[in-house]
Amino acid sequence: MVTRPPTGTIPELPGSYQFKDIHGRVIYVGKASNLRQRLSNYFQDPAQLHPRTAQMVSTAESVEWVTVRNEVEALILEFSLVKQHHPRFNVRLRDDKSYPFLAVTTDEEWPRAVVMRGRTRKGSRYFGPYPHAYAIRDTLDLLLRTFPIRTCSQGKFNQHNKLGRPCLLFHIEKCSGPCVGEVSADAYSELVKEFCDFLDGDTDEVVAKLQDDMNKAATALEYEKAARLRDRLQSVAKAIEKQQIVGEKSEDIDLIGIAQDELEAAIQIFYVRKGRVVGRKGFILDKVEDLSQSGLIDRIIEALYGDEPVLGVPKMVLVPDLPLAMATYEEWLSFQRGSKVEIRIPQRGDKRELHETVTVNAREEFARHRLRRASDHNSRSQALTELQQLLNLPLAPLRIECYDMAHLHGTDYVGSMVVLEDGIPNKREYRRFAVKEVIGKPIAFAATGEKMDAFEQFHPDRMASRILGMGDVLTLIEQAEKVFEKEQAEAAAAKMFEGEFTLDDFLDQLQQLKKMGSLTNVMGMLPGVTKEMKNAQISDDMLTVTEAIIRSMTTEERRKPEIINGSRRTRIAKGSGTQVSDVNKLVKQFSEMQKMMKRMGGMAGKGGKKGGPMAGIPADLAAALGSRPGSR
Repeated sequence: MVTRPPTGTIPELPGSYQFKDIHGRVIYVGKASNLRQRLSNYFQDPAQLHPRTAQMVSTAESVEWVTVRNEVEALILEFSLVKQHHPRFNVRLRDDKSYPFLAVTTDEEWPRAVVMRGRTRKGSRYFGPYPHAYAIRDTLDLLLRTFPIRTCSQGKFNQHNKLGRPCLLFHIEKCSGPCVGEVSADAYSELVKEFCDFLDGDTDEVVAKLQDDMNKAATALEYEKAARLRDRLQSVAKAIEKQQIVGEKSEDIDLIGIAQDELEAAIQIFYVRKGRVVGRKGFILDKVEDLSQSGLIDRIIEALYGDEPVLGVPKMVLVPDLPLAMATYEEWLSFQRGSKVEIRIPQRGDKRELHETVTVNAREEFARHRLRRASDHNSRSQALTELQQLLNLPLAPLRIECYDMAHLHGTDYVGSMVVLEDGIPNKREYRRFAVKEVIGKPIAFAATGEKMDAFEQFHPDRMASRILGMGDVLTLIEQAEKVFEKEQAEAAAAKMFEGEFTLDDFLDQLQQLKKMGSLTNVMGMLPGVTKEMKNAQISDDMLTVTEAIIRSMTTEERRKPEIINGSRRTRIAKGSGTQVSDVNKLVKQFSEMQKMMKRMGGMAGKGGKKGGPMAGIPADLAAALGSRPGSR
């Protein structure tokens, strides 16, 4: 637990403070107008603290602070430190979606319109975000009829420039053809400007210009041109319908709606530019801090406007509650925008109604999130319980660490660790290691695949034998003994060595084989199997295909595969949903397997040496592995 610094050593100045754990990692970052007064709140009786705050203080080992000149600088410093350290006890906005934007690459010689996700880049203007990429493409499809700017990649642009002929988009009037000089640089720049102005909300001027051009064309008896302008005007009208008018032309507003419980909160933001809703975005927020709704507003504003927002800082931010340090945040946002910014609670009129709409959206999203969370929790609990039973653990594992090693010709060993907590990946705990020495800790289990049945007890000698291509007969026998009944195995072996093994018996062995796990892993345990076979992609679906073929046969055909002629094979293929070639392959390989097992039985009867790649494992398992029909 952190020791309280002497009161006299804490300055009574604005600044940011950081709590660190025993390893020196920053676990919480905060700001204060008076550091001494704020920090003293953390060192009172733990029983008086909020449980989350008490947990943070008990986890911390030390506290440090940095003083600044004013509260705005403290706010900026806090945001930069949170962004740098990602403290575990700070509120985090979790956005599980990467919202798409419509971007115009204004830094290129011939700007283009493109759908973009993720980080923004300089030299592009962004519009949105949109809830779905198809919403952007629908809007773009409408606008390109009026503003035919290019949407192609730079590579395609250069290709058609060399060919000297435009692509299809030019011929269907969705591109002005800058790649082949069909439009001048000045005219193209004007198109791009009008396109951006329209998306910014300046639609009246565009509509008026198109209406005027259409009337002029009609007056001049240029009816085809007038018809094209009429179609463009209709496309513009449809695009305008997609932008909901909610206020006056001069209004630039961000509206924030919140729905929450004790652990999480759903945040919805509507972006209004020049009186139109041009985009929306949603977050899920983990409430790891003890915050009132006003304190929550503080964190949301910091997250939204801490980095350069794509749509800029609006004139007004409408919130359900005023932030605790309202004057500080208004000063900070005004500095970023370059003009006055207000933070208000809407009281009446259109703004009030729109804010209620945003809040309703937040409630609906929160309800959907809780349903998903409940479903995920049930599935995670089931998976963790299965893992507990599989590994014979006393309790279900709450934290799972998975390691992977890589090296360069036996040197420069590098390790990676991924962490799952309560069945959920915790990417903040992921680590990369430069391995310098062996720590001497035993390995209990090894995973040979990604499914639950791919876990097995780790034996270093057996694993080394597999890697060296010598197989792992002991593990194979152990797994086979768990699956195959002894009497059943002996009976199947006798049939095989006597040449009486039928497809019915083979189907039964396949059912048992599937219980042993991945076919690829089983093949890897076989000694003497060629490297090509081990490296081949052996799908477990092969067994399913084989089952389907055998089940499509009659009883007589399973007992005597030699009677399966061409017409029978066609019928079996249709009944199993496979190809005739698959049926041919199965019948041929089964016949070869029967001959091989009969020869092995004869050698054993004469006192000959048993061997080959199947030696040392149950005979019924060897039969099942002797053929891999169904591969294509």
